[in-house]
Amino acid sequence: MSEFSLMDYAPLAVMFLVGAGFTASQLLVTTLIGPRKRTATKLMPYECGKDPVGSAHDKYSVKFYTVAVIFLLFDIEVLFIIPFAVAFKSLLAEQKISGIAFGTIAFIEILVFIATLIVGFIYVWRKGIFDWGLQARAEARAEAKAMARQNREIKRAA
Repeated sequence: MSEFSLMDYAPLAVMFLVGAGFTASQLLVTTLIGPRKRTATKLMPYECGKDPVGSAHDKYSVKFYTVAVIFLLFDIEVLFIIPFAVAFKSLLAEQKISGIAFGTIAFIEILVFIATLIVGFIYVWRKGIFDWGLQARAEARAEAKAMARQNREIKRAA
């Protein structure tokens, strides 16, 4: 058994330091040289593609949930394909040793998996899940203008 050495973890510490440094530098640079023009639209919170106008109890379109589920599916695809890619070389080596077609079977399985995902992606694309209408955004802008007008009238009355 090998002896414990803290220096074995030095590359990991360097990676975290570089990541933290990059994050801090980007925040600092955007704060120093970024535009400072504050408009009502820029100061509004952003809520998943839906302008935060109106009641908090408004119903979201089912498209938001569908896109979230599709994102999760493709996220799971990546989580499945990366270990497969790492293990595929050893499966091919095992195939040469044992004579059992481990690599070929695994390759066919991953092709079926990717084909299923592609069919699902084409299905949701044809259903129009990724088509976000301009009408919803125009309605939200009109509602925001009406609310701003109403707020100005309330301030004048006070």
